[in-house]
Amino acid sequence: ENAVKSALNAETIITHGYGISEETWKLIERAYRGPGIIVLTDPDYAGEQIRKRIQERFPEAKHAYLVREEAVKEGDIGIENATDASIRKALEKARCVHESSNNEFTVEDLLFFGLIGSGDAGEKRNKLGSALGIGYGNGKTFLKRLNYFGITREEFYRYGQALFTGNDTEDKE
Repeated sequence: ENAVKSALNAETIITHGYGISEETWKLIERAYRGPGIIVLTDPDYAGEQIRKRIQERFPEAKHAYLVREEAVKEGDIGIENATDASIRKALEKARCVHESSNNEFTVEDLLFFGLIGSGDAGEKRNKLGSALGIGYGNGKTFLKRLNYFGITREEFYRYGQALFTGNDTEDKE
């Protein structure tokens, strides 16, 4: 909470872990029906489980992802370890799940940039996930997020080429 408030002037709702209280659910619902919500959880398994629970109740919520490396300090993983700039960057790239999620992207797209099936595939997914604002995931999760969050082919290839082929066409931030 303090890390997000330090990074920008925003209202925050802390879930206090997976066992979200009824009072907290009501706060989240009030925000969802008002200004809207952006889900930003710790980049770990527990954070993903909390994100899924919130997504089930609030399907039009936006999602922001911190890269794990930006949220680790002395072995502790959490938003509180991220810099203000990392938090702002993640929130700027927040995306909604598209209900009509298509199958625009396939395994072949992941193979094109070596995002699966190569020794450095995980590192590549981490870099591209950060650039696209969809976070890190294994091959299956990454493919699902490409389709769920409405990533365009243009975005995918522009960022992929900038990161993996040396053609620096990536947006400068």
